[in-house]
Amino acid sequence: MEKQMETAAAAKPTKSPAVQTVKEYLLLTLGTFFMTVGIYFFKYPNNFATGGLSGISVLVGKLVPAITPATFVGVMNVVLLLVGFAFLGRSFGIRTVYCSLLMSAFLFLFEAVLPLDKPLTNEPLLDLCFSVLLPAFGSAIIFNLKGSTGGTDIVALILKSKLHINVGQALFAADVLVVCSVFFVFNIQTGLFSLIGLLAKTFMVDSVIESINLSKYFIIVTAKSEPVIEYINTNLHRGATAWDATGCFTGDNKKMILVALNRSQAVSLRKIVKQIDPHAFVLISNTSDIIGKGFREMP
Repeated sequence: MEKQMETAAAAKPTKSPAVQTVKEYLLLTLGTFFMTVGIYFFKYPNNFATGGLSGISVLVGKLVPAITPATFVGVMNVVLLLVGFAFLGRSFGIRTVYCSLLMSAFLFLFEAVLPLDKPLTNEPLLDLCFSVLLPAFGSAIIFNLKGSTGGTDIVALILKSKLHINVGQALFAADVLVVCSVFFVFNIQTGLFSLIGLLAKTFMVDSVIESINLSKYFIIVTAKSEPVIEYINTNLHRGATAWDATGCFTGDNKKMILVALNRSQAVSLRKIVKQIDPHAFVLISNTSDIIGKGFREMP
């Protein structure tokens, strides 16, 4: 079967760089806010230490009561940012600086305006859920925009740059060490809750990122390809690839169209294909990893 390529007739409208930057930083702010709410209102009052700088701050706050977790995080973030600039130079992202300082500012604000001396609820498991879900959701937003909130992420970048070790495993080992310390600094119950939180956090962030990036790709077999491609190009502002196809049972000549879309566009295309050609054969699949114009850039 000889393939025939059809390229997009119209390019997707481009946004102003300034508008795009503002939008991204608003999302970074929102992600940092979610993280801070989960940490301050649900993790700190219950002494859940699930790893990272916030987990270490819980332990330090218990061992050295004069140092609050917010103070420890704020000071260490500044120190680690300076170390990051010293070791990584320009490769150290401005978004990490922004999110790191913003998180410290949020923690100081909450500590001053809404001081907590006990958990918000009498249900530790409920608090644990929110202490994992909110930071995971916030982290996913930030990571998806190529940012981070600093802390142990900075140490990870330095280790990766200088020692070329498996940073993921090293950080996980450090998190496990923090959780193990909870059993001795606090009690078995808090330690078990922290362990559950660590395991949940390990899987949650990747799952949320995949959900945020979820897209659909279509394979459409139709005898009425021209209006379908016209709709994709003109109304959805996407490109499509089409090639000749022959029905093995009927022997009819058709076109096979391949196109990738976001979720809202996928709903529109599914409806219009049904209107144009009720007998079209449509395969729709989920994917969270599309590389190309309009989606992710080539790494």
